[in-house]
Amino acid sequence: MRRLIPVLALGALLLTALPAHAADGPAHRESYGTKAPYAPGQTARDYQRPPAGFVPVFTENVSRHGSRAASDSEDADLVLALWEQARAEGRLTGDGEEFGPVVRALRAAMEKTGYGNLSGRGRQEMADTAVRLQRRLPSLFRRIADDGEKIDVVSSGQGRAVDSGTVFTDTLADVEPALEPLIGPVRADKDLLYFHKAAGGAAYRDYIENDQRLKDTLHGITDQPRTRKAAHSVLRRIFKEPFVARIGDRTGAAQAVYNLYAIAPAMSEESPDGKGWGLERFVSRSDAAWFGYLSDAEDFYEKGPGFAGSDITYKMADVLLDDFFRQAEAKRAGTSDLGAELRFSHAEEIIPLAALMRLPGSTEAAEPGEAYTYANNPWRGADVSPLGANIQWDVFAKGDRYLVRMLYNEKETAFKAGCRPLAKGSAFYDLDELERCFGRS
Repeated sequence: MRRLIPVLALGALLLTALPAHAADGPAHRESYGTKAPYAPGQTARDYQRPPAGFVPVFTENVSRHGSRAASDSEDADLVLALWEQARAEGRLTGDGEEFGPVVRALRAAMEKTGYGNLSGRGRQEMADTAVRLQRRLPSLFRRIADDGEKIDVVSSGQGRAVDSGTVFTDTLADVEPALEPLIGPVRADKDLLYFHKAAGGAAYRDYIENDQRLKDTLHGITDQPRTRKAAHSVLRRIFKEPFVARIGDRTGAAQAVYNLYAIAPAMSEESPDGKGWGLERFVSRSDAAWFGYLSDAEDFYEKGPGFAGSDITYKMADVLLDDFFRQAEAKRAGTSDLGAELRFSHAEEIIPLAALMRLPGSTEAAEPGEAYTYANNPWRGADVSPLGANIQWDVFAKGDRYLVRMLYNEKETAFKAGCRPLAKGSAFYDLDELERCFGRS
């Protein structure tokens, strides 16, 4: 979570309700926001069978990279500088004495991994997801191997996305060795999979940098008494009161502690004996929930459904949705020699695509004058785009009829309201119907 720079006050905002589970106790996954590690949303035995006679002929996905190290050392450097000063003055609490060595070890592990790079857990997430993909569609991958179809692999070009694609496809080849010569090298397409930084994201970047309503709204959400109370609570677990009182930017310091707490699970394999870093000791469940909410609010307005009446945060994802359709349509037309299209990207692409497609949790924008809260909106970063998040379309054919099943974080997921499945409750949609529903026909 970026530390927000104070701007003009938004004015009266409703105080934001904490989630009902936010009390002292073990951390809740929601508190990690979009840094939450990946977990598949459904077990293999619960997937619906395709209608009689339909066989899988193609699969395509877009995946966020797996768990990773923090982007830089800024948060660790900040809190360790405070910790060293407090230790020199004898102003550490009992828990605080243990805090510095843990953070130093975590920082060293991230430096070794490389800031922003896949962690051991991230590599395992990618490998496990690849194995489950092959096991869900064994006949498709046998067909790909038998027919010599190609598997195209494309990424944003960023290191962690490239590495995610490499781990994913290496694992596919390990599980199904006949696929190895059919898997292409990971190629880069910034316009498709890093669109927030490409030419198509120019208007979006202007919104992030210059939109006053965005700045005022985020400031109004952050600049609440609850934030100051949570910040004091976080710091008081580590430092004695006289020292806390002297910290100039207590919210910023507490957010740095929270950011380390949030990234720690992604680095669990690099922890001593792989048992985790135990940073939950230094952030209460209620404080983690509050800072997790602040992180979610930032992502909601900057990447997700955002303000009602505006599509600036997600319109640019149309290039990716269009590619999903284009690949499926090419398979139907017989103009594609691909058996699979595998894409590897980032939260900045998954979150807008989820909003554009109106996937579960991403259906509601914030109404004018009513700030996003956990009480009035279902959007949660840990559900919408955890580390390793993915959206997958499986295409099934029978004669000249083609069906599509969507998986969102490996859970069978209905397309948006207005798209008609084959039958009530079915996970399968006629490709013609999806083209109608999304305005492509």
